[in-house]
Amino acid sequence: MICTTPRSGSTLLCEMLAATAVAGRPGSHFHTPSLARWLAVYELEGVPFSSQKDALDAIFTAARRRGMAKTEVFGLRMQRESFSFFMEQLALLVPGPLTDLERIEAVFGPTTFIHLTRTDRVDQAISLLRAEQTGLWHRNFDGSEFERTAPPSQPRYDADAIRRHIEHLSALDRSWVQWFESQQIAPLRIAYDALAEDPRGVLSEVLEGIGCDPTRAGSISIPTAKLADEESLAWKQRFMSERSVP
Repeated sequence: MICTTPRSGSTLLCEMLAATAVAGRPGSHFHTPSLARWLAVYELEGVPFSSQKDALDAIFTAARRRGMAKTEVFGLRMQRESFSFFMEQLALLVPGPLTDLERIEAVFGPTTFIHLTRTDRVDQAISLLRAEQTGLWHRNFDGSEFERTAPPSQPRYDADAIRRHIEHLSALDRSWVQWFESQQIAPLRIAYDALAEDPRGVLSEVLEGIGCDPTRAGSISIPTAKLADEESLAWKQRFMSERSVP
């Protein structure tokens, strides 16, 4: 389970893990906090389930199948904002006086947790704001568009929005840390900067951490390109300058 926050490099890591053909197909299988949406994602809407528990059992079975991608490993990317609803559904599926970790492993088996973080919150906040404004979330390594959620529009510098994103992203990451501590989990910690600088090296580390052959990382192509550009840098310089003014 890759535990992360937006704009931390999780798409790059998930795509590379999938490309190894031994680490499942990691993705945000439970991203939207909506049972109806989950049913739609797994093409289960309209199925006459006798109870919500039966529906959840079908959803998680379908998710495991998709996330394993004919390998022996199930891969899951979990954004913190999706986590509470996810755990609420697990509690319905696996009731009883269990810890979060016990519930997760009851459904998915022994689990390795990866904490993927981005320490430069200003860069992360700017990246998030620009993606929201432009609709472009990721590019392929060749520069073509990989993921777009809205028609193209021009980004607009907004110091208040950057500040809000910094506070929110920081709170989300603190929540992950607190949850790991509460569950007595020692996650594999991966930094965005390390992933961006040496993606294959980090991939090798992750593969070893989940019990897969780390040498497979050497042949994997880099699937995505960084979106940060000169305008991103200019925004950061302006924001830091304005923040330093008394």
